[in-house]
Amino acid sequence: MQASARKVCVVTGSSSGIGAATARLYASQGWNVAINYSRDPAPAEQVAQQCRDLGADVLVVKADVSSDADCRRFAADVQARWGRADVLVNNAGTTRFVPLKNLDGLQAEDFQQIYAVNVVGAYQMTRAFVPLLEQHPVTAVVNVSSIASFMGTGSSIAYMASKGALNAMTIGLARALGPKIRANGIAPGLVDSPWLRNGLGETTYAASVESYKQRAALADIIQPEDIAQAAWWLGVGAAKTTGEILLVDGGLRLTRA
Repeated sequence: MQASARKVCVVTGSSSGIGAATARLYASQGWNVAINYSRDPAPAEQVAQQCRDLGADVLVVKADVSSDADCRRFAADVQARWGRADVLVNNAGTTRFVPLKNLDGLQAEDFQQIYAVNVVGAYQMTRAFVPLLEQHPVTAVVNVSSIASFMGTGSSIAYMASKGALNAMTIGLARALGPKIRANGIAPGLVDSPWLRNGLGETTYAASVESYKQRAALADIIQPEDIAQAAWWLGVGAAKTTGEILLVDGGLRLTRA
């Protein structure tokens, strides 16, 4: 088939939060977008309609990124719809909320389930889309990591370990896929998202936000749109950048004096 004239951004885990904001931003810039969900189609369809209202052609795909067959089917659906993919944003993620000191709160199965989505899923999606990405001269993979991988804090030890593995894999992919495809990552700080609110509960979430603002150099938390802007730059604007993990944390690592 003849490839679409409009560029295409594929975003996993794009029915809310960072993924939804990223899809909307690419749509607002004249791109077509592929929206992904794994369970409930309703939020994904809502994001899809928002992207259509911005002028994008939108494909909504149910796929579990931990399933290689689903990843390959996802790529085949994008190929059939547009004949191209220009940016892949691996945003789908999962965790278990377990206090760090509670070592008995995590079992091997928890690590395996979290790694299956956060690390293996990103790998499988990238592998599935490489044939499409290689067809055009300026393409990119953007992996959404977390400041947890640097700070040793977050929802659980299994989560932060998975994001550390994702960082290492991103650098390896940059070596493997260059020069045709760039691969970079984003490490967000505390993001204002339903995912985190639901996981922590409103009381703990509010306390975490206040603590974060007191410590971060910019005295603020991160909005999904902040990460979407970073995904846009790494996907489209950072022509000579690959193998990097971009920290978007409001200066948390600096810690206010």
